[in-house]
Amino acid sequence: MRRSIVAAGTLCLAVALTAGLGADVKSSHKTQVKFEGMFGRAISMFSGKSAKEGVVSTTAVSGDRMMSVTGQSGELVDLAEEKVYQIDFKDRSYKVKTFAEIRKEWEEAQAKMKEQAAAQKPAEQPDAEAQMEVDFSVNRTAERETINGYDCQKTVMTIAVRQKGRKLEESGGLVMTNDLWMAPEIAALKEEAAFQLRYMRKLLGNDAATMARDLAQAMAMYPMMKPAMERMQKESGKLSGTPIRTVMRVETVASPEQAQSQGDQPKPSIGGVAGKLGGLFGRKKKDDDAPAEAPAPAGAKNHSTLLTSTSELVSVSTAVTAEDVAIPAGFKQK
Repeated sequence: MRRSIVAAGTLCLAVALTAGLGADVKSSHKTQVKFEGMFGRAISMFSGKSAKEGVVSTTAVSGDRMMSVTGQSGELVDLAEEKVYQIDFKDRSYKVKTFAEIRKEWEEAQAKMKEQAAAQKPAEQPDAEAQMEVDFSVNRTAERETINGYDCQKTVMTIAVRQKGRKLEESGGLVMTNDLWMAPEIAALKEEAAFQLRYMRKLLGNDAATMARDLAQAMAMYPMMKPAMERMQKESGKLSGTPIRTVMRVETVASPEQAQSQGDQPKPSIGGVAGKLGGLFGRKKKDDDAPAEAPAPAGAKNHSTLLTSTSELVSVSTAVTAEDVAIPAGFKQK
């Protein structure tokens, strides 16, 4: 159920959406996340086929219903009934919650979040945020590729988080690189976003604006995320079209001191990554007027890849059947 609320909340933070097209739509996405090092090998061992080949998810929208299916699990949202069905395809069963029950869960989570925010020391957030800077770049390349029948052009978006007043290679930090293969806008996909917006408004009503504000405040509790998201929203207007394939790479960058202490170790542990980030944002700031610097090229000795995520739009169709947005016959309620 949390997935439904998070999806609705994400829309609150996005740019206002245009009205839905009033048409049915069905889409399929494939997602694969690969962690590097020992942690990645452990995940691969336990995740099996899904880690190696990726996970395919489908979403179908028709009228007041939306069905989302990933693997053996599904979620059906019915705006007319004001109910959400959680479906277990393997067990041939489902559970149902009303909007009122979900709304109560959201209110309880909201109250808990406010308690946690109030318990934090007021001085912690401003100090941490003041010690960071974000470098952002968007490069629309001439490289093209046909992906799943769509003519795509590659755009590279890079975000680097570093200590304020110091170059990335001096202070260490974090680099996120997104390779976006953009096709002309696929209008039908707006229907999925429009449905989520309708769901959010019907579920939370006048609390939708409050939800957006509270989620923004919660995000601000994480110093790395706030400046990165603010810059992302500012620069997102430079992109046009629909991303068919997105490849995101997350790299940690060690400072010279950190690189020396690591010696010849090829990959950092998860604990080492946390230590790096803690060191990055815990140091005393200096030289506030130092120039910003573009991230170092991939493969530099002090760069270590933490994870690579690939998301791809496999198909889009406006042909949706009644069965695509219904509980399968023979399934029993738990």
